[in-house]
Amino acid sequence: MTESNTADVDEEYADLGATTQEAMDIAETSMDIVRQFVPDETLADRFRQKAVHSMGDIEFQHLLQFTGTDDAGNADDAAPIRAGARAVNRETTIVTDITMSKAGVTGRGHNCEKRKAIGNGAELANETGMTRTAASVLELDKQGVYEDAIAVIGNAPTAAFALADCIENGTRPAVIVATPVGFVKAVESRERIREVAAEYDVPAITNVGRRGGSGLAAALTNELIHVASDVRDGEIDLYPEGEQ
Repeated sequence: MTESNTADVDEEYADLGATTQEAMDIAETSMDIVRQFVPDETLADRFRQKAVHSMGDIEFQHLLQFTGTDDAGNADDAAPIRAGARAVNRETTIVTDITMSKAGVTGRGHNCEKRKAIGNGAELANETGMTRTAASVLELDKQGVYEDAIAVIGNAPTAAFALADCIENGTRPAVIVATPVGFVKAVESRERIREVAAEYDVPAITNVGRRGGSGLAAALTNELIHVASDVRDGEIDLYPEGEQ
């Protein structure tokens, strides 16, 4: 990212998508209320706060799962956040499963290309009978789109299963945000993401339970963008001493 481009995106960035003074006041007041109930001590806490704000449920802070390790190989909740923020600042592609997830990801605060999977892989879906979202993930993976990408799945469990298969076959996204919602295989799909993420060292943010959705996935992705913005502003140092 060039110095001029960095200045442009920082000037345009506004937390929670608010751009007017009234909207920013509302957003700030809302987050102040959330912080009364959710800790505000770690990077992971920021994402728990964002999840609570997005879902309107204080208890949702306990449902987020962070998969990743520090440099010593120890479990580290901040690992997927560091990976995601670094990916944003490398201007890697943000790939969502469906249009709604893509629409929720802010266009401010970054220079990443935003893409959606749905709409690809129609021929594969027709031939095999698999869901369009699963086929679209497989098609984009065949094109190399998911390699080093920020992979966002907010709606379709079958897309999460397909992405997990791609990882087993060698694809390595920079980070995964997976919160597919529903009563059929949503829980299992996120479990599968966590399993392959841990096995193949792919950082991931997921949740447990049946709830989730595109709004949550977009909110968590937007917080990765916000952290990346804070890194550029010098407010956060993601790198251990001596590492850049």
